[in-house]
Amino acid sequence: MNALRIALAQFDFPVGAVAGNRHRIGELMVAAREQHRADIVLFPELAICGYPPEDLLLRPSFLAACEQALAELARQSRGVVVVVGHPLAVGSVVFNAVSVLRDGRIAHTCRKQELPNYAVFDERRYFAVGDGSPCLFELAGVRIGVLICEDLWHADPLARLAEAGAELVLVANASPFERGKTDDRDALLLQRARESGVALAYLNLVGGQDELVFDGSACLADGDGVVHPPAEAFAEHLLLADYHPGQRRFQRLRWPIETDPSFESLAWRAIVTGIRDYLGKNGFSEVLLGLSGGIDSALVLALAVDALGAERVRAVRLPSRYTSTLSNDLAERQCRALGVALDTASIEAPFAAFQAVLAPLFAGRPTDVTEENLQSRCRGTLLMALANKFGAMLLTTGNKSEYAVGYATIYGDMCGGYAPIKDLYKTEVFALARWRNRCGDGERIPDAVIVRPPTAELRDGQLDQDSLPPYEVLDAILRTHIDGEASSEEIVALGFAAATVAQVVRLVKISEWKRRQAAPGPKVSRRAFGRERRYPISSDWSS
Repeated sequence: MNALRIALAQFDFPVGAVAGNRHRIGELMVAAREQHRADIVLFPELAICGYPPEDLLLRPSFLAACEQALAELARQSRGVVVVVGHPLAVGSVVFNAVSVLRDGRIAHTCRKQELPNYAVFDERRYFAVGDGSPCLFELAGVRIGVLICEDLWHADPLARLAEAGAELVLVANASPFERGKTDDRDALLLQRARESGVALAYLNLVGGQDELVFDGSACLADGDGVVHPPAEAFAEHLLLADYHPGQRRFQRLRWPIETDPSFESLAWRAIVTGIRDYLGKNGFSEVLLGLSGGIDSALVLALAVDALGAERVRAVRLPSRYTSTLSNDLAERQCRALGVALDTASIEAPFAAFQAVLAPLFAGRPTDVTEENLQSRCRGTLLMALANKFGAMLLTTGNKSEYAVGYATIYGDMCGGYAPIKDLYKTEVFALARWRNRCGDGERIPDAVIVRPPTAELRDGQLDQDSLPPYEVLDAILRTHIDGEASSEEIVALGFAAATVAQVVRLVKISEWKRRQAAPGPKVSRRAFGRERRYPISSDWSS
């Protein structure tokens, strides 16, 4: 039996860009057929409308546009079988669907059977559950099944396809990146292939969508359980493989593989993708950020340059009476190395003016954190003014450790439209900085920034560790409490000091109101602040 050539369209299909997505799908259909002689071309979950479309699915006009786009693509489907994801409206009910297009018509439509309703997913808000009937079609004597994303994470949908005679299953996905996800996918594909004896072609979306970033990382698993190396992550490719029916095995043809699956490499590319796509999809061409000479803003600057190019990035120093010469020098040194324009705007005049206005109202009260926060708010106001004047997106530079415990000033250093490192703990910030400097294209983050003790420089001699436990301790507690959902008692049982745990857990709880007002940022962990972790602001639960 001859091999089947399968093309997997690992591309970005933006949310709401129905006409643009239809056009791109059409172009890729032609490329698969004319340039690569593919028999089948597979597209990601909900490729026609983008993922996740959220409440756009509640608009009849949106669903109608998706239906029309599907019909137009079906008319073009000659000479190649097209498998494409889309929403399917049946009366007042909507399904997450994939259709098989061939010979100018919609030949089959498959409905997603397992709807995820956890973490970032809330598909049961929008979609009805498919009836579980195996979705199969035949091509050149090969019985081919179709599954949609979450269906593969449950054993029954694939088992039903295998019982119905499928030997090859195409899996259309929109699965966001998070730490460890690639290893989990590989383990899942191995398990499912061995359970069923079915070969699996796994395709994932790529690109950034608000707080989510999709890594692609398409993968193949032979019927005997051999899992092939994943495709290059965070890159668009029209991938090609030949499927050999007699052996139930794949031969990779056009398949650039992932060469650095480390967390640092994947997280870096996830954040770069998030910045690039958030800017592009929201009509911004440039970014600016406040560059303090510290590790967080230095990392964000390097990420922004990798995402957009130095000519589209602008840095601003905002020194005060407490800003050290070292901080100013390090900011200038990094901008010079990266080719980024650097401006300076002192906050002394606005800070003094605010102090003068407030002096009668503050009479008799000692200087405290209020004056520290006021400096941060002066900086936020100046940066937002520059962003408005020049039409740039302000990037905020807070990390997950700071957001977790409220070590950030609302309407101050939390100002901005996008928070690139919002889901990186401080220890991960340092790890990514060191990794990027090892990549062979020069020192992107000055080593002196990486080794200096973190400080907000809002008073003389201030260090982060004056207010917080050492970051190695803080992050270990936070990761256990936030990502692992452990209670105070469980964390103490791991050997952490009870007083330190109580302090950290209390700070996490009372800072929820700040996080609700934070800018969106790319998810790279399994428990990101924002749409994934939704705790009440007002709560008597304290553990």
